[in-house]
Amino acid sequence: MNVHADLSFITLILQASIVVQAVVALLALLSLWSWWQIFLKLFQLRRASRDTDAFEDQFWKGGDLADLYQRTQQARTGSGMEHIFTAGFREFAKHRKQGSASTVTLDSARRAMRAAYQREIDALDANLSGLATVGSVSPYIGLFGTVWGIMNAFRGLANVSQATLASVAPGIAEALIATAIGLFAAIPAVIGYNRYTHDVDRLATRYETFIEEFSNILQRQG
Repeated sequence: MNVHADLSFITLILQASIVVQAVVALLALLSLWSWWQIFLKLFQLRRASRDTDAFEDQFWKGGDLADLYQRTQQARTGSGMEHIFTAGFREFAKHRKQGSASTVTLDSARRAMRAAYQREIDALDANLSGLATVGSVSPYIGLFGTVWGIMNAFRGLANVSQATLASVAPGIAEALIATAIGLFAAIPAVIGYNRYTHDVDRLATRYETFIEEFSNILQRQG
């Protein structure tokens, strides 16, 4: 008997029961989706951090805010802090033209910036809960496949007069594959979720700090 061929990874999956094969297929899809989201979120957060650094450099050069607003409107690129600035300054300029009181103008600008801030954070948080779900559920899905596979293996032993390691090993190995794939899907998802949640929190802190600092500047101008 060719042990290596019979106990190979692909052979064990092909010879597994329908339930175990369905579990493996589901875990493979979850793993592919989580890796796709991991790379998308990596590029999104890097771009957001890069755009934030670039905008802060422009903002703190001390130029005219109206000119900076016009440049950001014409460019129509960037994200995060730039959108917060645009929303706040647009509201501030509109109320100044209407001759509103300085307190009303500042409050309106702050509300506009908070709304833009929430939209940006929601965009950064998108699909992070999905990664958390994959990370928490995948081991249990794999464990279900393992339990089912072991149950079938022992049911098969009922028809064997003498149980040996050779007769038990394929069924046990087939069952344990589901747990292995479940962990393979869960571990990167958990790592990605923890890492990106930390990055989003750092960006959120930078955005909130900018809102406070920009509000002080608008208050002095008002």
